[in-house]
Amino acid sequence: MSVQQKLTALMSQRILILDGAMGTMIQRRKLEEEDYRGERFADWESPLKGMNDLLVLTQPDIIASIHKEYLAAGADIIETNNFNATASDLVRYGLQDYAYEINVAAAKLAKQCAQEFSTEDKPRFVAGVLGPNQKTASVSVDVNDPGARAITFDELVEDYSLATRGLIEGGADIILIETVFDTLNAKAAVFAVKTVFDEDGVELPIMISGTITDASGRTLTGQVTEAFYNSLRHAKPLTIGLNCALGPDDLRQYVAEMSRVSEMGTSAHPNAGLPNELGEYDLSPDDMADHIAEWADSGFLNIVGGCCGSSPEHIKAIADCVADKQPRTL
Repeated sequence: MSVQQKLTALMSQRILILDGAMGTMIQRRKLEEEDYRGERFADWESPLKGMNDLLVLTQPDIIASIHKEYLAAGADIIETNNFNATASDLVRYGLQDYAYEINVAAAKLAKQCAQEFSTEDKPRFVAGVLGPNQKTASVSVDVNDPGARAITFDELVEDYSLATRGLIEGGADIILIETVFDTLNAKAAVFAVKTVFDEDGVELPIMISGTITDASGRTLTGQVTEAFYNSLRHAKPLTIGLNCALGPDDLRQYVAEMSRVSEMGTSAHPNAGLPNELGEYDLSPDDMADHIAEWADSGFLNIVGGCCGSSPEHIKAIADCVADKQPRTL
């Protein structure tokens, strides 16, 4: 049975649990510059503090411990720690030549943790992440030149192809194109992933998750939920859903809309509320679980987890609250 078939079968039986925020958990460790550098990058010319993806090379034990906390909390699917690990994003740190290695290492590390927790009754899966890229293919970077772009479609395809091959080599079970704010970037990711699958004779399930950026109910590039879905349904993903930017109270109406229009599974991983004046997230695990339980009762969910500000405590509360609830009917 393929991974796609296994996940489809599981999604028909119960709501699957995705993990929570990686950045939040790394911040709890209060790492300093030397921690990010490790021995290998001790003499690196650029500051590296905050480059969380590099920790799969310099502090793999810390990342593994976070993965294991989420698995112990009940996560069925854990995400790789490589959100910004495309060459064009890594160039900010001078690390562009390490993009492939970081993706391989991130997937391999997550896979080892997933296998440690996996059982016949509760198999665990690794979602290899393709982040949105900080550069947008749709929005001009010069108010005096509407056609000016920080990155092209072809450059994004090259970036995502390299990352996808690294994730596959590392053992990822799923490719997760997430936190999509620019649908053209996501289309480049889909094209790259499908091309790699064709060229390399591999096929993994794809998950896609977009971001509603504010109360307008649109992505950064102006699409409402239904338009976002219709722009990417051709990819025939395992799930298509929403994550980040909003807490569960504000995100609910858009998850409901995605559930209404989608022929695929619906996923959601909201933030733990909105950040306070200190940039911290205050929504408690129990309060977040109350929202998610109502979503499940309303028939919105096939896969659910947490994004910014969430923790293993949030994921455990979510897993507990949906354990006896029926998944959305495909």
